[in-house]
Amino acid sequence: MTSEYVLQMKGIKKEYFGNQVLKGVSLSVKPGEIHALLGENGAGKSTLMNILFGMPVIHSTGGFEGEVVINEEVVNVKSPKEAMSIGIGMVHQEFMLVPGFTLTENIKLNREITKGNPFSKLLGERLNILNYKQMNKDARKSLDTLEINIDEWAKVEGLPVGYMQFVEIAREIDKSNVKLLVFDEPTAVLTESEADNLIVAMKKIAASGIAILFITHRLDEVIEAADHITILRDGELVATRKKEETNVGELAELMVGRKIEVTNKSEDENEKNNTNENILTMKNFRVDMPGEEVKEIDLEIKKGEILGIGGLAGQGKIGISNGIMGLYESSGEVYLKGEKLKLNDTRYALKSGLAFVSEDRRGIGLLLDSSIEQNIAITTMQVKGKFLKKIAFFDQMDSKKIREHALKMIRDLDIRCTGPTQITRRLSGGNQQKVCIARALTLEPDILFVSEPTRGIDIGAKKLVLDVLVKLNKELGMTIIMTSSELAELRAICDRIAIISEGEVEGILSPFASDRDFGLMMAGEYRKMHRKEAL
Repeated sequence: MTSEYVLQMKGIKKEYFGNQVLKGVSLSVKPGEIHALLGENGAGKSTLMNILFGMPVIHSTGGFEGEVVINEEVVNVKSPKEAMSIGIGMVHQEFMLVPGFTLTENIKLNREITKGNPFSKLLGERLNILNYKQMNKDARKSLDTLEINIDEWAKVEGLPVGYMQFVEIAREIDKSNVKLLVFDEPTAVLTESEADNLIVAMKKIAASGIAILFITHRLDEVIEAADHITILRDGELVATRKKEETNVGELAELMVGRKIEVTNKSEDENEKNNTNENILTMKNFRVDMPGEEVKEIDLEIKKGEILGIGGLAGQGKIGISNGIMGLYESSGEVYLKGEKLKLNDTRYALKSGLAFVSEDRRGIGLLLDSSIEQNIAITTMQVKGKFLKKIAFFDQMDSKKIREHALKMIRDLDIRCTGPTQITRRLSGGNQQKVCIARALTLEPDILFVSEPTRGIDIGAKKLVLDVLVKLNKELGMTIIMTSSELAELRAICDRIAIISEGEVEGILSPFASDRDFGLMMAGEYRKMHRKEAL
């Protein structure tokens, strides 16, 4: 007899040192169902999943109240290994891959397939060798399910962030005993087209009978993929809805307890802000970034504008800012305020008045085992010599100034934390991203590059971050170059939007241009069509 529910969490309560973070939350997931779990950062989603997976932080802080039921059997999972043994898998928002291993080796890690050989027949199975043929075959099947056309023997190191996420998912799909898969922000690092492919794959997985718990901040994807939706707010269960009974607007209000309005510039205001003075010019600019190669960019950025850079995955949009900041080898000419910028030198770029918020916050953006205040101050300290005081012949950190500035940044960006001394690794993904933004702003740059600034951030925090960018632009006159896979966000705050296709600028549009023109540019068809019309 098949159980009605693969997972039931009943009246879950959890307290951390007197702080009630879960207040009687209940959740039920059926086999073959895609069940979305929504909530702002700090709503309790992570704690609920930590309980499900038996994470040590739960048991070392007094455990929890309530029941977890898997296939109608009450369980008390004590470790992630035990969770995996009873058929619970998880696709993490942050990658857990071995860069030097191939895709197959990562997918089959700790579940390798071996085969005998003449030595093992004589001396025992310990001398068996890896059966790469069978492992590659299994890995290929998982990758094909996700429609990823990368060779299974290729190494993970150097792959674009989006492809790394698919390898994480392929690893979980490959497991034979999986009953429930938790997808923790799986599309946070994906573009719209990649996310569409993932949703198709999720539906295939669910159709095979595997239940999916889908944690995301992208509400349109929830409506597209989920069967049922559970919303948490401040540790409480707010509502559970069938997809057919709700819409994006209601879900947003249920999550944050208020309506979300993204700041839009009016068309008149957009025209008024236009200026002919260029602050940054790229000529024949090329960047050798794996998966995001920039082939030939000619682009002029006007002083005081917010320029959006959009496009599909792998077309080169992410490579532009990474190349200018010296993180990947670049060539061509870049002029800053009329002066030629030295390429392939990150320190020089920072000293020249440029700052960068990377799309890879854990790999590039943060010192994960350092405090929030140290993360915020360190780049400015090293590049500009601020937050230092002279003692005899030595420079020493000015802890008081660092603390004062960090507290201001925490307040201005609404960084959810216990205080400026909290270790950055212990923050949620969205709050880690805010720390990256705070560090870039501390440099007081003339030009701020932000790459996927709202990736992995809840809907309320997205508005906050976008409003901060608009405020910096309006009040300080800061020029902002924002790269994003979210076209709606670019259209909400940008003065102009450059669409990148096949490593080149397909065109530049006003945010008020038609959906048709944006669609044609994203598909790389705009220039072709207009050439035909001109003939």
